Amino acid sequence: MFLGIDGGGTKTEFVLIDAAGRILGVHGEGSLYHHQVGLDGVAANLAKGTAALLAAAGVDRQAINFAFLGLPAYGEDSAVQGQLDALPAAILGHARYRCGNDMICSWAGSLGGEEGISVIAGTGSMAYGESGGLAARAGGWGELFGDEGSAYWIGRAGLTLFARMSDGRASRTPLYELFRRRFALSDDLDLCGFVYGTMNSERNQVAQIARLVADAALDGDWQARAIFDAAAGELAELVDAVWGALNSPREAMRVSYSGGVFNNLGLLLAPFGHALAARGGRYQLVAPAFSPAIGAALYAAHCAMMPLDASAMARLVLESAQIVRPAAPTNLI
Repeated sequence: MFLGIDGGGTKTEFVLIDAAGRILGVHGEGSLYHHQVGLDGVAANLAKGTAALLAAAGVDRQAINFAFLGLPAYGEDSAVQGQLDALPAAILGHARYRCGNDMICSWAGSLGGEEGISVIAGTGSMAYGESGGLAARAGGWGELFGDEGSAYWIGRAGLTLFARMSDGRASRTPLYELFRRRFALSDDLDLCGFVYGTMNSERNQVAQIARLVADAALDGDWQARAIFDAAAGELAELVDAVWGALNSPREAMRVSYSGGVFNNLGLLLAPFGHALAARGGRYQLVAPAFSPAIGAALYAAHCAMMPLDASAMARLVLESAQIVRPAAPTNLI
Protein backbone atom coordinates (compact mmCIF):
# COMPACT_ATOMS: atom_id res chain seq x y z
CA MET A 1 0.00 0.00 0.00
CA PHE A 2 1.15 3.52 -0.82
CA LEU A 3 0.20 6.71 0.95
CA GLY A 4 0.18 9.98 -0.98
CA ILE A 5 -0.16 13.33 0.77
CA ASP A 6 -0.59 16.43 -1.35
CA GLY A 7 -0.08 19.39 0.97
CA GLY A 8 -1.12 22.83 -0.19
CA GLY A 9 -1.28 26.39 1.00
CA THR A 10 -5.00 26.03 1.60
CA LYS A 11 -5.83 22.34 1.97
CA THR A 12 -4.24 18.89 2.06
CA GLU A 13 -5.48 15.71 0.41
CA PHE A 14 -4.55 12.21 1.61
CA VAL A 15 -4.92 9.15 -0.66
CA LEU A 16 -4.15 5.50 0.02
CA ILE A 17 -3.80 3.09 -2.92
CA ASP A 18 -2.55 -0.46 -3.30
CA ALA A 19 -0.35 -2.17 -5.88
CA ALA A 20 -3.43 -3.34 -7.81
CA GLY A 21 -4.50 0.26 -8.44
CA ARG A 22 -7.35 0.24 -5.93
CA ILE A 23 -8.10 3.45 -4.04
CA LEU A 24 -8.53 2.44 -0.41
CA GLY A 25 -9.34 5.84 1.02
CA VAL A 26 -9.26 9.61 0.63
CA HIS A 27 -9.35 12.37 3.21
CA GLY A 28 -9.13 16.17 3.27
CA GLU A 29 -7.38 18.22 5.94
CA GLY A 30 -5.99 21.72 6.56
CA SER A 31 -2.86 23.41 5.24
CA LEU A 32 0.70 22.05 5.52
CA TYR A 33 2.26 25.42 4.63
CA HIS A 34 4.65 25.87 7.52
CA HIS A 35 5.00 29.63 6.99
CA GLN A 36 1.28 29.88 7.64
CA VAL A 37 0.45 27.22 10.26
CA GLY A 38 3.90 26.70 11.82
CA LEU A 39 5.69 23.40 12.24
CA ASP A 40 3.35 22.40 15.07
CA GLY A 41 0.41 23.04 12.76
CA VAL A 42 2.00 20.91 10.04
CA ALA A 43 2.52 18.06 12.51
CA ALA A 44 -1.03 18.35 13.84
CA ASN A 45 -2.66 18.33 10.41
CA LEU A 46 -0.48 15.44 9.25
CA ALA A 47 -1.31 13.38 12.32
CA LYS A 48 -5.03 14.15 12.17
CA GLY A 49 -5.32 13.49 8.45
CA THR A 50 -3.28 10.28 8.46
CA ALA A 51 -5.20 8.86 11.42
CA ALA A 52 -8.56 9.65 9.82
CA LEU A 53 -7.56 8.13 6.49
CA LEU A 54 -6.20 4.91 7.98
CA ALA A 55 -9.21 4.52 10.28
CA ALA A 56 -11.62 4.91 7.36
CA ALA A 57 -9.63 2.40 5.29
CA GLY A 58 -9.27 -0.04 8.21
CA VAL A 59 -5.51 -0.14 7.74
CA ASP A 60 -2.69 -0.07 10.27
CA ARG A 61 0.11 2.39 9.58
CA GLN A 62 2.67 -0.41 9.56
CA ALA A 63 0.95 -1.85 6.48
CA ILE A 64 2.02 1.15 4.40
CA ASN A 65 4.91 0.13 2.16
CA PHE A 66 5.89 3.73 1.42
CA ALA A 67 4.56 7.26 1.73
CA PHE A 68 5.33 10.43 -0.16
CA LEU A 69 4.55 13.79 1.38
CA GLY A 70 4.38 16.78 -0.92
CA LEU A 71 4.86 19.86 1.24
CA PRO A 72 4.42 23.48 0.14
CA ALA A 73 7.67 25.48 0.29
CA TYR A 74 9.69 22.30 0.87
CA GLY A 75 13.29 22.86 -0.20
CA GLU A 76 12.94 26.63 0.03
CA ASP A 77 14.15 27.14 3.61
CA SER A 78 17.20 25.11 4.67
CA ALA A 79 16.74 26.19 8.30
CA VAL A 80 13.60 24.05 8.68
CA GLN A 81 14.12 21.32 6.12
CA GLY A 82 15.55 18.85 8.60
CA GLN A 83 12.56 19.35 10.88
CA LEU A 84 10.11 18.85 8.02
CA ASP A 85 11.94 15.66 7.00
CA ALA A 86 11.72 14.31 10.55
CA LEU A 87 8.04 15.10 11.23
CA PRO A 88 6.40 12.06 9.53
CA ALA A 89 8.45 9.45 11.40
CA ALA A 90 6.48 9.72 14.64
CA ILE A 91 3.17 9.89 12.76
CA LEU A 92 3.82 6.88 10.52
CA GLY A 93 5.82 4.89 13.07
CA HIS A 94 8.49 4.03 10.51
CA ALA A 95 10.94 5.64 8.10
CA ARG A 96 9.45 4.35 4.85
CA TYR A 97 8.65 7.76 3.48
CA ARG A 98 10.09 10.70 1.59
CA CYS A 99 9.26 14.39 1.73
CA GLY A 100 9.44 16.67 -1.28
CA ASN A 101 7.88 19.78 -2.73
CA ASP A 102 4.19 19.51 -3.57
CA MET A 103 5.02 20.32 -7.19
CA ILE A 104 6.10 16.67 -7.55
CA CYS A 105 2.58 15.54 -6.64
CA SER A 106 1.10 17.69 -9.38
CA TRP A 107 3.63 16.50 -11.95
CA ALA A 108 3.24 12.80 -11.11
CA GLY A 109 -0.53 13.08 -11.05
CA SER A 110 -1.16 15.19 -14.12
CA LEU A 111 1.29 13.28 -16.32
CA GLY A 112 1.00 9.87 -14.67
CA GLY A 113 4.70 9.98 -13.80
CA GLU A 114 5.76 10.28 -17.44
CA GLU A 115 8.06 12.90 -18.97
CA GLY A 116 6.72 16.38 -19.44
CA ILE A 117 5.99 19.61 -17.60
CA SER A 118 3.27 20.32 -15.08
CA VAL A 119 2.17 23.83 -14.10
CA ILE A 120 0.33 24.57 -10.86
CA ALA A 121 -2.04 27.48 -10.35
CA GLY A 122 -3.60 27.28 -6.92
CA THR A 123 -3.09 29.64 -4.02
CA GLY A 124 0.46 29.98 -5.40
CA SER A 125 2.03 28.95 -8.70
CA MET A 126 5.03 27.09 -10.10
CA ALA A 127 6.03 24.67 -12.82
CA TYR A 128 8.01 21.42 -12.66
CA GLY A 129 9.16 18.99 -15.31
CA GLU A 130 11.26 15.91 -15.94
CA SER A 131 12.78 14.77 -19.23
CA GLY A 132 15.82 12.75 -20.22
CA GLY A 133 16.83 12.15 -16.62
CA LEU A 134 16.77 15.86 -15.81
CA ALA A 135 14.38 17.72 -13.50
CA ALA A 136 13.71 21.44 -13.27
CA ARG A 137 11.34 23.90 -11.60
CA ALA A 138 10.41 27.53 -12.07
CA GLY A 139 8.33 29.90 -9.97
CA GLY A 140 7.12 29.23 -6.45
CA TRP A 141 8.85 32.29 -5.01
CA GLY A 142 5.90 33.22 -2.81
CA GLU A 143 3.29 35.92 -2.89
CA LEU A 144 5.53 38.92 -2.22
CA PHE A 145 7.72 38.55 -5.30
CA GLY A 146 6.37 35.59 -7.22
CA ASP A 147 3.37 33.27 -7.61
CA GLU A 148 2.45 34.88 -10.92
CA GLY A 149 -0.81 33.57 -12.37
CA SER A 150 -1.96 32.14 -9.03
CA ALA A 151 -5.20 32.78 -7.18
CA TYR A 152 -3.34 35.17 -4.87
CA TRP A 153 -1.91 37.04 -7.86
CA ILE A 154 -5.35 37.25 -9.50
CA GLY A 155 -6.99 38.37 -6.26
CA ARG A 156 -4.38 41.06 -5.73
CA ALA A 157 -4.79 42.20 -9.35
CA GLY A 158 -8.53 42.43 -8.75
CA LEU A 159 -7.97 44.62 -5.70
CA THR A 160 -5.64 46.84 -7.72
CA LEU A 161 -8.19 47.13 -10.51
CA PHE A 162 -10.91 48.13 -8.04
CA ALA A 163 -8.66 50.84 -6.59
CA ARG A 164 -7.93 52.17 -10.08
CA MET A 165 -11.63 52.20 -10.89
CA SER A 166 -12.43 54.01 -7.66
CA ASP A 167 -9.78 56.66 -8.37
CA GLY A 168 -10.90 57.15 -11.95
CA ARG A 169 -7.68 55.68 -13.37
CA ALA A 170 -9.68 52.89 -15.02
CA SER A 171 -13.21 52.77 -16.38
CA ARG A 172 -15.80 51.29 -14.06
CA THR A 173 -16.87 47.91 -15.37
CA PRO A 174 -18.90 45.19 -13.51
CA LEU A 175 -16.04 44.37 -11.11
CA TYR A 176 -16.45 47.74 -9.41
CA GLU A 177 -20.05 47.22 -8.24
CA LEU A 178 -19.41 43.52 -7.54
CA PHE A 179 -16.66 44.42 -5.08
CA ARG A 180 -18.80 47.12 -3.46
CA ARG A 181 -21.63 44.65 -2.88
CA ARG A 182 -19.41 41.77 -1.74
CA PHE A 183 -17.57 43.88 0.83
CA ALA A 184 -20.63 45.99 1.72
CA LEU A 185 -18.71 49.21 1.08
CA SER A 186 -20.42 52.48 1.92
CA ASP A 187 -17.09 54.16 1.14
CA ASP A 188 -14.62 52.62 -1.30
CA LEU A 189 -11.70 53.25 1.05
CA ASP A 190 -13.35 50.96 3.61
CA LEU A 191 -11.87 48.17 1.52
CA CYS A 192 -8.50 49.04 3.08
CA GLY A 193 -9.88 48.34 6.54
CA PHE A 194 -11.25 45.01 5.40
CA VAL A 195 -8.11 43.81 3.58
CA TYR A 196 -5.48 45.13 5.99
CA GLY A 197 -7.56 44.77 9.13
CA THR A 198 -10.22 42.07 9.04
CA MET A 199 -8.36 39.88 6.55
CA ASN A 200 -4.93 40.90 7.87
CA SER A 201 -3.73 40.54 4.26
CA GLU A 202 -3.73 36.75 4.72
CA ARG A 203 -2.54 34.82 1.70
CA ASN A 204 -5.52 32.48 1.56
CA GLN A 205 -8.06 35.27 1.97
CA VAL A 206 -6.52 37.35 -0.81
CA ALA A 207 -6.53 34.23 -3.01
CA GLN A 208 -10.26 33.85 -2.35
CA ILE A 209 -10.85 37.23 -4.02
CA ALA A 210 -9.91 35.56 -7.32
CA ARG A 211 -13.45 34.17 -7.32
CA LEU A 212 -14.86 37.70 -7.41
CA VAL A 213 -12.59 38.56 -10.33
CA ALA A 214 -13.86 35.43 -12.09
CA ASP A 215 -17.48 36.40 -11.41
CA ALA A 216 -16.82 39.82 -12.94
CA ALA A 217 -15.16 38.27 -15.99
CA LEU A 218 -18.12 35.92 -16.49
CA ASP A 219 -20.38 38.96 -16.23
CA GLY A 220 -18.67 40.42 -19.29
CA ASP A 221 -16.02 42.57 -17.58
CA TRP A 222 -13.23 42.82 -20.15
CA GLN A 223 -10.76 44.21 -17.61
CA ALA A 224 -11.34 41.28 -15.26
CA ARG A 225 -10.98 38.83 -18.14
CA ALA A 226 -7.72 40.54 -19.10
CA ILE A 227 -6.37 39.58 -15.66
CA PHE A 228 -6.94 35.90 -16.49
CA ASP A 229 -5.34 36.36 -19.92
CA ALA A 230 -2.30 37.91 -18.23
CA ALA A 231 -2.22 35.06 -15.70
CA ALA A 232 -2.17 32.54 -18.57
CA GLY A 233 0.79 34.36 -20.12
CA GLU A 234 2.68 34.30 -16.83
CA LEU A 235 2.12 30.56 -16.42
CA ALA A 236 3.24 29.92 -20.00
CA GLU A 237 6.48 31.74 -19.17
CA LEU A 238 7.01 29.35 -16.24
CA VAL A 239 6.62 26.44 -18.67
CA ASP A 240 9.16 28.08 -21.01
CA ALA A 241 11.64 28.40 -18.16
CA VAL A 242 11.36 24.72 -17.26
CA TRP A 243 11.59 23.68 -20.90
CA GLY A 244 14.79 25.70 -21.26
CA ALA A 245 16.31 24.23 -18.09
CA LEU A 246 15.55 20.69 -19.25
CA ASN A 247 17.43 21.47 -22.47
CA SER A 248 15.13 19.10 -24.28
CA PRO A 249 15.28 18.88 -28.08
CA ARG A 250 11.85 17.26 -28.04
CA GLU A 251 9.08 19.03 -29.92
CA ALA A 252 5.51 18.88 -28.63
CA MET A 253 6.63 18.44 -25.02
CA ARG A 254 3.64 17.28 -23.02
CA VAL A 255 2.31 19.95 -20.65
CA SER A 256 -0.42 19.45 -18.09
CA TYR A 257 -1.84 21.43 -15.20
CA SER A 258 -3.44 21.35 -11.75
CA GLY A 259 -4.68 23.70 -9.07
CA GLY A 260 -7.87 25.48 -8.14
CA VAL A 261 -7.52 28.31 -10.67
CA PHE A 262 -7.57 25.75 -13.49
CA ASN A 263 -10.10 23.45 -11.85
CA ASN A 264 -12.58 25.79 -10.19
CA LEU A 265 -12.65 29.11 -11.98
CA GLY A 266 -12.98 27.99 -15.61
CA LEU A 267 -11.39 31.06 -17.17
CA LEU A 268 -7.72 30.17 -17.34
CA LEU A 269 -7.43 27.00 -19.41
CA ALA A 270 -8.38 28.42 -22.82
CA PRO A 271 -5.99 31.42 -22.73
CA PHE A 272 -3.27 29.17 -21.29
CA GLY A 273 -3.72 26.80 -24.23
CA HIS A 274 -3.56 29.72 -26.66
CA ALA A 275 -0.38 31.00 -25.02
CA LEU A 276 1.28 27.59 -25.38
CA ALA A 277 0.08 27.22 -28.97
CA ALA A 278 1.72 30.55 -29.81
CA ARG A 279 5.09 28.90 -29.07
CA GLY A 280 5.10 27.28 -32.50
CA GLY A 281 4.33 23.65 -31.71
CA ARG A 282 6.81 23.35 -28.87
CA TYR A 283 4.16 22.02 -26.49
CA GLN A 284 1.25 19.58 -26.43
CA LEU A 285 -1.35 20.49 -23.80
CA VAL A 286 -2.91 17.40 -22.21
CA ALA A 287 -5.61 17.02 -19.58
CA PRO A 288 -4.40 15.81 -16.18
CA ALA A 289 -4.51 12.05 -15.77
CA PHE A 290 -4.90 12.04 -11.98
CA SER A 291 -5.21 14.42 -9.07
CA PRO A 292 -2.02 15.59 -7.32
CA ALA A 293 -2.88 13.42 -4.30
CA ILE A 294 -3.00 10.28 -6.45
CA GLY A 295 0.20 11.54 -8.03
CA ALA A 296 1.76 11.57 -4.57
CA ALA A 297 0.71 7.95 -4.04
CA LEU A 298 2.12 6.98 -7.44
CA TYR A 299 5.36 8.71 -6.55
CA ALA A 300 5.45 6.80 -3.26
CA ALA A 301 5.28 3.56 -5.28
CA HIS A 302 8.08 4.89 -7.49
CA CYS A 303 10.22 5.70 -4.43
CA ALA A 304 9.65 2.17 -3.13
CA MET A 305 10.78 0.83 -6.53
CA MET A 306 7.36 -0.83 -6.85
CA PRO A 307 5.73 1.16 -9.69
CA LEU A 308 2.22 0.14 -10.65
CA ASP A 309 2.01 -2.04 -13.75
CA ALA A 310 -0.19 -1.30 -16.76
CA SER A 311 -3.22 -3.19 -15.46
CA ALA A 312 -2.99 -1.44 -12.09
CA MET A 313 -2.74 1.94 -13.79
CA ALA A 314 -5.80 1.13 -15.89
CA ARG A 315 -7.74 0.21 -12.77
CA LEU A 316 -6.56 3.38 -11.05
CA VAL A 317 -7.93 5.45 -13.95
CA LEU A 318 -11.34 3.85 -13.50
CA GLU A 319 -11.36 4.15 -9.73
CA SER A 320 -10.14 7.74 -9.72
CA ALA A 321 -13.07 8.71 -11.92
CA GLN A 322 -15.49 7.34 -9.30
CA ILE A 323 -14.15 8.88 -6.11
CA VAL A 324 -15.54 12.04 -4.60
CA ARG A 325 -12.63 14.25 -3.69
CA PRO A 326 -12.72 15.65 -0.15
CA ALA A 327 -13.89 19.23 0.18
CA ALA A 328 -11.58 21.94 1.41
CA PRO A 329 -12.01 22.68 5.12
CA THR A 330 -13.01 26.24 4.20
CA ASN A 331 -14.44 27.81 1.07
CA LEU A 332 -11.10 28.58 -0.52
CA ILE A 333 -9.52 27.85 -3.89
